Amino acid sequence: MPKTLMQSVVSQLQKERTRLEDELRRVTAALTAFGNVYLHGSRPTRKRGTISVAGRKRIAAAQRARWAKIKGQKVVSISSRKGRTMSRAARKRIAAVQKARWAKWRAEKKA
Repeated sequence: MPKTLMQSVVSQLQKERTRLEDELRRVTAALTAFGNVYLHGSRPTRKRGTISVAGRKRIAAAQRARWAKIKGQKVVSISSRKGRTMSRAARKRIAAVQKARWAKWRAEKKA
């Protein structure tokens, strides 16, 4: 079946639309690239380093010492600040209770 004049016009317009869309994408990409260079300069961006856990502890200890000095309190060093320890029996009790909670939850979910 031969194409009618209207069908050929429509197909030509669709081709032109896709060509223009491609061209607009290229222009947008160029504008984005030039805009970023204009706004931020051509210098490369530098990533900030991460601080280790020990480094954060030293910073926190120094800040605590500064606040203690301001408030007139005794400065406590980080080496004397020990975490609490839990007995083996207490850990076993907590683990048993938690296992029971999960078992109950799974049973409710299954039912």
